[in-house]
Amino acid sequence: MDNLLKELETDLKSVTNEQSLNEIKTKYLGKKGSITELSSKIKDLPNEEKKEFGANLNKLKTEANNLIDAKKEAIETENLNKKLASESIDISLPSTKIPMGSPNIVEKIVEEVEELLMSMGYDVVDGPEVEKDEYNFEMLNLPKGHPARDAQDTFYLKGEELLLRSQTSPVQVRTMLEGKGEKPIRMICPGKTYRRDNDDATHSHQFMQIEGLLVDKNVSLSDLKGTFDVIAKHLFGETCETRFRPSYYPFTEPSVETDISCHACHGKGCSICKNTGWITVSGAGMVHPDVLRNCGYDPKEWQGFAFGFGAERLAMIKYGIDDLRAFYMTDLRETGNFDRKEA
Repeated sequence: MDNLLKELETDLKSVTNEQSLNEIKTKYLGKKGSITELSSKIKDLPNEEKKEFGANLNKLKTEANNLIDAKKEAIETENLNKKLASESIDISLPSTKIPMGSPNIVEKIVEEVEELLMSMGYDVVDGPEVEKDEYNFEMLNLPKGHPARDAQDTFYLKGEELLLRSQTSPVQVRTMLEGKGEKPIRMICPGKTYRRDNDDATHSHQFMQIEGLLVDKNVSLSDLKGTFDVIAKHLFGETCETRFRPSYYPFTEPSVETDISCHACHGKGCSICKNTGWITVSGAGMVHPDVLRNCGYDPKEWQGFAFGFGAERLAMIKYGIDDLRAFYMTDLRETGNFDRKEA
């Protein structure tokens, strides 16, 4: 055994590559290797010598394997050093550009509005997309048979009691009910809404709404105007001007359309604003007394205002996108433009 170990050490000194090393390993530890063949001699030994012989043989195998593994590591290290020495890296060369994903522009708009309103003390609240007719319509002053329901083009799921929400206003109803007519409310509820609509450049059967609600005492329309001013200037710049126009919504009274000055022509009139100098971005108004009453708030003590934006609408205006369908495409040649516009 001692002689075999010395022979192995001598043979390993002349090994310079992994192929030669594998041949040496086979010579000593292969099925017919010199060390392996010693195992066949155990049966010829007296019983009192077998135990010691077996222990010495196992020790020999362990030492042989250790010597071979050490030689293999030395060869690999030498080869790596030679490779590093023969190769040079020009650190002045430009790096390889790896395409990276980014949030969808609609998502960016939603997060931007959320962060702004949270800084003003608003809570971000979520609610179910499969909603009850009671919350989606009736408690918002839209009883069954109301003509305004026809304009919603609702997806009904179970008779007329269960539906895909056509607006995020039901989240406002649920929040007011939780307030039990005793707590002031300041919240926004961004989320998906659904309506029966044909998809085209300006319409979609699914779109993102960002609705806000404030309920407190001594709230007036001027508070709504001030809030809208802050949002508009944050999204479209400090030079952005705003205005209200009278409108009608069943759940607000009075109701207004909210406009911003055209960012392209700065109010002079162009094709984007249809030569009016103004662009409509949302609907809003003071919460209707009936809605307050339905949700447990006494309209003689409590007032509130509500507003709602289409996230896609805001993004299209801010980034000059003229086709709403671009937000939902998976073609990177199209969606890659979002990053450039953001930059």
